[in-house]
Amino acid sequence: MLIHPWDAPTDDAEWQRWLAAHDFGQLAANGRPGEPPLVQPLHFAYDPDRGEAVTHLARPHPLWEALAVRPQVLLSVVDDYTFIPGPWQAEEGKPSEHGVPTSFYAAVQLSCTAHVVDDPEEKAALLQRQMGHFQPEGGSAPVTAGEAPYGRLLSGIRGLRLEVHDIRAKFKYGGKRSETVQHRISGRLAERNGPGDAAARAHQQRRLAAAAGAVPRTPAP
Repeated sequence: MLIHPWDAPTDDAEWQRWLAAHDFGQLAANGRPGEPPLVQPLHFAYDPDRGEAVTHLARPHPLWEALAVRPQVLLSVVDDYTFIPGPWQAEEGKPSEHGVPTSFYAAVQLSCTAHVVDDPEEKAALLQRQMGHFQPEGGSAPVTAGEAPYGRLLSGIRGLRLEVHDIRAKFKYGGKRSETVQHRISGRLAERNGPGDAAARAHQQRRLAAAAGAVPRTPAP
């Protein structure tokens, strides 16, 4: 992922806040020799204190064979995206039709080593961690190896601990453009108010404020 200086996070807290609110991504692994890479959409729970993300997949999944050959994987998360028409980006004094269309988006990529979890007790603990993240209000029976209602289902899945080694983050929200153009885009996003526009506008305004030395605002979820 190419990250220009104007698209880089203002600090680690920026991507950490964003990732805490975005827990669905794509896990990419190299396939076996001669086969294409494997990409699996999935929910995950990221734990910054442990430096890992946890998830699970069905036992028949072809990803396991790829991980046995090469456990290095990439967990990619992209959201808060929208399309910016060319005329919105035209520089001051230039014809609107000369503006270059682009995409706005936020992305975080975690380079990891995958550790497969097969022990029933460890799998149960891993699933409890996921349950605590996604369903903190409770309402479901605990996941306990060998006990109903979920114990007998554990043999049908394998757990994954993704040990994070490197994190790359990008917030592409027009930071290369002049403030005048950025404010114009912000106004057009508010007018259009299509899918993703409000979140993209919130990121853009927050980063504009940070660049101006103002107190940054928390990004929209």
